[in-house]
Amino acid sequence: MRSKRKNAMISILFILFGGPAILLVYVPYWLTRFRIHAHEPRWQELLACVAIAAGIAPLLESTARFVRIGKGTLVPTSATEHLVVTGAYRYVRNPMYVGVMASLAAEAALFRSVDLVLELVLAWIGFHLFVCLYEERALAKRHGPEYADYKRNVPRWLPRLTPWNGGS
Repeated sequence: MRSKRKNAMISILFILFGGPAILLVYVPYWLTRFRIHAHEPRWQELLACVAIAAGIAPLLESTARFVRIGKGTLVPTSATEHLVVTGAYRYVRNPMYVGVMASLAAEAALFRSVDLVLELVLAWIGFHLFVCLYEERALAKRHGPEYADYKRNVPRWLPRLTPWNGGS
């Protein structure tokens, strides 16, 4: 139980002070001061806020799965012991990255910020390179045939329409 608490705390701190917060809070605030244009229709503001929350949901849900099922954290140096292939991972291999990108796109729309669009493009390139050059190789090495089967059946970025049941 103590290990789960430690992993949960590491993951929460990573979200609040690491990558997710840097991309979704600190940089957007620095670029926009979170100023919404006065002439923005309320329904558009609300829609963007819902989209931001919807993008954050896979990050939070996946964090819980990494701690409970994977017995690890979001931090690559303290990775999960078990391959997580349930929940959103049945649809797409990288639901956290996809969610962060969706939230960042919604922020760019909410604040009408070209700078946030640039951040979005640079973040996606960074995610893609990290996933292709490090993360997938590390998972293949750590989880062998189990990861190879998962990788064959679940797409990297664009979610499947039906859940993959191979990991059940």
